Amino acid sequence: MTKIVFLPHETLCPEGMVVDAAEGDNLLDIALEAGIEIEHACDKSCACTTCHVVIREGFDSLNESTDDEDDMLDKAWGLEVDSRLSCQCKLGREDLVVEIPKYTLNHAREEN
Repeated sequence: MTKIVFLPHETLCPEGMVVDAAEGDNLLDIALEAGIEIEHACDKSCACTTCHVVIREGFDSLNESTDDEDDMLDKAWGLEVDSRLSCQCKLGREDLVVEIPKYTLNHAREEN
């Protein structure tokens, strides 16, 4: 099992959260199943940046980003070297520490 630590986020998970997941699981799906309502305006199709996260630990254990993801990330608010779109992240074997940025560039919010 992989442990995912979601750092505190003012509105999405004020206390932070730790969840277990399996290798190969999708990071966004794990967050949503745990009740962390990360925005995902494009229905997980790598067509927006609303599910942007920063991987503070364990970045190298994730699958490699695609050119499409890298192109979308260039448009994300608060882009950092270890930024990823959570909808495109497949978990590896290492534990992760994930920070959800305070803002997104979303104009309309989609519910699950």
